Parts: sequence; C-alpha cells; structure tokens
Amino acid sequence: METAEPALWVHRGSAPPMREFHRHDDVEVNVAVRGSLEYLIGGRRTTVPEGHTALFWAAVPHRLARQDEPRDSDICWVHLPLSTVLRWSLPEGAAARIVSHGVVVVPTAAVGDHVVAQFGTWQRDLAAGADTGAVLLEGQALLLRILAAEGSAGPAPADTAPGSRADLRPVARMARFTAENFRSGISAADIARAANLNPNYATTLFRSTVGVTLGEQLLRHRIAEAQRLLLTTTMTTAAVAHAAGFGSGSSLYAHFSKACGCSPGAYRATRAVTPAGP
Repeated sequence: METAEPALWVHRGSAPPMREFHRHDDVEVNVAVRGSLEYLIGGRRTTVPEGHTALFWAAVPHRLARQDEPRDSDICWVHLPLSTVLRWSLPEGAAARIVSHGVVVVPTAAVGDHVVAQFGTWQRDLAAGADTGAVLLEGQALLLRILAAEGSAGPAPADTAPGSRADLRPVARMARFTAENFRSGISAADIARAANLNPNYATTLFRSTVGVTLGEQLLRHRIAEAQRLLLTTTMTTAAVAHAAGFGSGSSLYAHFSKACGCSPGAYRATRAVTPAGP
C-alpha cells in the first residue's frame, strides 16, 4: 500500500489510475462535475454521483473500486494537509467529523457551483508558484460549506482566519502517528509520547479537538484496516487480526462485532469487491 506525504494538491480531469489502496494525511475533496466515482475507503464502499462533492480524511486506506471512462468524466480534486486544516477555527464538531473515517457527500449545488471554476484558478496559481495563502483560504471556505451543507457542524465562529486558534500541530502529529503505526501494538501513551506530551494532557487535547479519545481513534483505524483486509485478501481471520493491530482473533471478533454489527466472517461473506477501473 502506497503512502504519500501530505501536500496541497489540485487536479481536474479524469481520475488518475488507482489500482491499489493508498493513503496520505490530507483532507481530500472530490467534485464530480461529470461522471461518478466509487471508492473503497477502508472496508466501506462509497459512491460520489455526478453533481456531488465528497470530503474525507485520506489517511484511511482508499482506492477507486469503479470509475467512468476518461472521456466520460470530469472530476476536481484538492488535498488539504490535515495539519493545516486543524489550525483553522472550525465549527464545533467539524474536526471530529473530518477524522471520523466517514465520507461527507453533498450536492455540489448546495456548496456553490462556482467551486468548479475555483479549481482552474487554483491550478494556475500553484503552477505559477504563487503564494498558497489564497488557495488555502478558499479551500477553508469550501470545506466549511461542505460541512454546513451536510449539517454536521454548527455555525462558524466569528474568527475563522487560519492560525487564529491555539497551536494544534500536536493534534495533527498524534493523528498522523496513529494512522502510520496502528498496526503495531501502540497505546495511547505511545501516541502522546510521539507528540512530546503528557498522556493525560494529550488525551484531553485530542478529545477536545477531534471528539474522540486516542484509544477510540486507534480502534477506528484498526477496524477500517480489518475491513479492507477481509474484503481484498484471503487472509485468515487470525492473520487479519494481527495485521490490523488487534493482537488476537478474539480481540478482533469482539471489537469488530460491536463496531460493524456482525462477525468478521459474516462481513467477508456478505460483501464483494469489484476490481478497480483502468
């Protein structure tokens, strides 16, 4: 599985080849102008229909399960580094929604059809080596409109300028460390140590920003990875448990059944994965 460094990135056109799962520590936004996308994000299938906009945290392993022919598709992408997004003054609940491993899909008309034209401007600015400040401000506005259209966040605070909040880079470091190391036997204390924080303070900071504890975030990653392995490999359940960081088959069974409403075996038996497009 490919892991890319987080970076501001903008693209418009047909979907780039995506045969394998990959991950990167960015908030990813897709606008399906023409044609649609079908993703596997972790072990969940999500469709972005034509005329819709999607937002998700791309640290969760994902790939396209199906995509339209290049001549039939026009898709806009933007990647916004999570470390940058967490420095913005987001509405209450927004950070938690972004890193919840879910996907926000809303009609583009609810966000503003002008967003499509913005992508061309962003591409020209970045290609010309212009300062990225304007792109990030407009990207922040786009993210806020998507969340508002879904109704998952309350009204924006009065001051929404980048950098107006306390420095939340430690939260981004903890989120990234968790995403990169959840397969090993790390604990909440290990995550706090990676950010040079006291474990109690780290847990409080992370929960107040993201809305879940470090342990809950760790479990989300492991569940998503178990789903991915169950759908895309023939590994035994015990092997999936160890590969996803659970340590034992019994631990996987207990946590997976509670989170997904069925056993790992039943999950694999009742879901099928189609090959990725060309």
